[in-house]
Amino acid sequence: QVQLVESGGGLVQAGGSLRLSCVASGRTGSTYAMGWFRQAPGKEREFVAAINWSGGSTNFGDLVKGRFTISRDHAKSTVYLQMNSLKPDDTGVYYCAAVLTVGIPYTTGEYDYWGQGTQVTVSS
Repeated sequence: QVQLVESGGGLVQAGGSLRLSCVASGRTGSTYAMGWFRQAPGKEREFVAAINWSGGSTNFGDLVKGRFTISRDHAKSTVYLQMNSLKPDDTGVYYCAAVLTVGIPYTTGEYDYWGQGTQVTVSS
């Protein structure tokens, strides 16, 4: 079992930046891929970014490529999502997810563990 807790959300103006953190606890010593997803009101949860277990490979959703980066710190059992050049369309609840795999999954159904989410609001 893996428990995930996100933090770092908040209100920011368009063009600004935020860094989200996701701290994992439990069986974190295995090869877990980590991902970030977001969900806006009335919309489906969508893929934002993912990183493989070693941190050597990443994947991003088309809407955030070039603006967001993902990284992980194994010593702290933490994955980060750095969000730059934020737009109002980036508003939503951001969820951290984990799955035991050597790949980099990008669909919600591939992830086994989820955090409670953190709200990001970008004002225009």
